[in-house]
Amino acid sequence: MTDRRRHTPLRTSKQDIEATRKVPHTPQTEAAAYKLAFTDEEFMTSEDMRGVRFQLEYLKPEMWLRERGVNSTVVLFGGARIAEPGKDPWAAKTPKARESLLKSSRYYTEARRFAQYASLTSKALDHKDYVVVTGGGPGVMEAGNRGAADVGVPSIGFNIVLPHEQAPNTYVTPDMCFNFHYFATRKIHFLLRARAVAVFPGGFGTLDEFFETLTLIQTGRMERIPLVLFGGEFWGKTINLEALEEEGTISPGDTSLFTIVDTAEEGWEVVRKHYNLPKIELSV
Repeated sequence: MTDRRRHTPLRTSKQDIEATRKVPHTPQTEAAAYKLAFTDEEFMTSEDMRGVRFQLEYLKPEMWLRERGVNSTVVLFGGARIAEPGKDPWAAKTPKARESLLKSSRYYTEARRFAQYASLTSKALDHKDYVVVTGGGPGVMEAGNRGAADVGVPSIGFNIVLPHEQAPNTYVTPDMCFNFHYFATRKIHFLLRARAVAVFPGGFGTLDEFFETLTLIQTGRMERIPLVLFGGEFWGKTINLEALEEEGTISPGDTSLFTIVDTAEEGWEVVRKHYNLPKIELSV
């Protein structure tokens, strides 16, 4: 991170951290009570400090991206279990799941191509707008970051610590790869700069992210932006929002808050027309 310190006649926190490393080792200096509050891991991770940790986890990515001039993003949500075409669907637990995941590998390709469209648009805008964002993991997330890398454009990854979590995918721009403890602050960052959201087939996490976005738009807590669902067959089997409309639990027309597409070209055309962006031809 850029050094934001300005000249001050007062000692800085960093100077005091260095000074405490040089003090004599005594029972007093070795006691937990003596540690500077912001260097005391037990204190900083205590239940009482949860609100402060929320703030820190919001501020670090916010300041980091602001310093790099990132104004707007294109968000890709989708399943970690969807493998690249030709690769083993590692998450399949049954023959049926293996068959389905092999079929769904086409969405890896579409996510990669969709990210290429977004990233070429970002490239024309000095990498400040329409920057690709994913959850930083495998599957559709990897495809999104990979699509940006294909055309030589930076992309963002918002990873989260999970019991079974692996390292971030290798296509995230290292300087814009973040790690989160709280799902809540992570989801804020996903949508804070979003100009469009593309949702590919996935599991509980993808559904959570889709419905979070949909709810914010429906309730007016977020501007109406292009919300694109990839895979008519998949979404037709997994959710039935028309039934909610029939039951009266959502308003007539709420199902028009998103658009269902099947290809990257269709998906990007929704975004392009919404913002009157120039047409782009892919060469990769």
